[in-house]
Amino acid sequence: MRAASITVDEANGTESGAARAQVRDSLQSALNGVDLIPDIIFAFYGENHDGTEIARTLHERHPHAAILGGSSTGGILDQNGLHGPGSIGVLMVSDPQGDFGVAARPLGDDPATAAQEALHAALLAADCTSELPDLIWTFQTPGREEEILCGLKQIVGDRCPIIGGSSGDSTLSGKWSQICGGEAMSDAIVVCALFPSQMLGIGFQGTSEPGFANCQELRGAGGRITRIEEGERGRTILEIDGQPAGPLYNSWIGGALTPLLETGGSIVAESSMTPLAVLRGGQTGSPRCCLVHPCRLRPDGALTTFADVIEGEEIYCVRRNPELLIRRAGRVSQQAAQQIAETRPVAALMTLCGGTYMGSKDKLSGLSETIKEQIGDLPILACFTFGEQGPVQGVNKHGNLMISAVLFGS
Repeated sequence: MRAASITVDEANGTESGAARAQVRDSLQSALNGVDLIPDIIFAFYGENHDGTEIARTLHERHPHAAILGGSSTGGILDQNGLHGPGSIGVLMVSDPQGDFGVAARPLGDDPATAAQEALHAALLAADCTSELPDLIWTFQTPGREEEILCGLKQIVGDRCPIIGGSSGDSTLSGKWSQICGGEAMSDAIVVCALFPSQMLGIGFQGTSEPGFANCQELRGAGGRITRIEEGERGRTILEIDGQPAGPLYNSWIGGALTPLLETGGSIVAESSMTPLAVLRGGQTGSPRCCLVHPCRLRPDGALTTFADVIEGEEIYCVRRNPELLIRRAGRVSQQAAQQIAETRPVAALMTLCGGTYMGSKDKLSGLSETIKEQIGDLPILACFTFGEQGPVQGVNKHGNLMISAVLFGS
């Protein structure tokens, strides 16, 4: 197994014909410098790029490769550091003895069924319709991740890890996209079934304490969710302890949202260091802390989030240190490396929280070096997502403010 990564920095990411031609030429030039025929390609880019142009360029160059990816909040991370919103990052893995298949479906009104159809099509593309993949990797529009996971788990359960993320943008305006093969979409689920010839190392952890940690480690203010919008489960918290959720949360974090109480608006960056957390049982039944990132404050005092909550459950405010993200990225990389300790890793694919990026970009300069301390100087590609998926205590979950790492072994 071999791997290579390329990053295009000079592309400006606008939608004019001249800009698209520049992106195409820059990407083709970078691809010309890679002496490798990939079997699977991951590609991520800033939101202003034309995803179709990127997907077509990759597909025309490597028509037999499984190609997937999409928009990433603010840019990408590679082995050399952070790259801004005009960047395009591509990770290519050559594994002629392995099998890889990718497929996409519009989410529509039934995300669970869409995910199942995409998985069946991906298995067919890999020519492994009756086999259990070593890994399922997903990339989707934010908002329906729990339903997507439910659909996939109806087919594979928790017998194989499901890793992935949700498309990001820089303003929470919905300018996210997904790519599959030579096409780009704006409201889809992309599923990749991986059957590599060598072992994969996998890590998935929270970017804050406690993250998915023991409930005894919880700190901060909290209460009980007494009313949510649209039934007993959803992503809009109306009341906590009978009080409007937004103003109460604002009091927990020292009034940081006071200017938005009347008008409402995005609070992704403002809440990234003070997320919410709920307690839920793991595979063993012991309570675990699941992070929930607030994304919007509404003028009526409601809070919307990047993960589902349940009416009646306890919810807490967790305080974070931006330096912890850097340390945690190293731990996640170490966790993945330990699983393939007998082989040499050749590439790393990672998802990092887009909200953390928006709130702490200026403090993340040492991220790549911390990762390389654990896995060595090899091709790395990380996207910044609005929601992350991965296995926690053997159970595939959707979470916020998480990091995942997939290491390809040689």
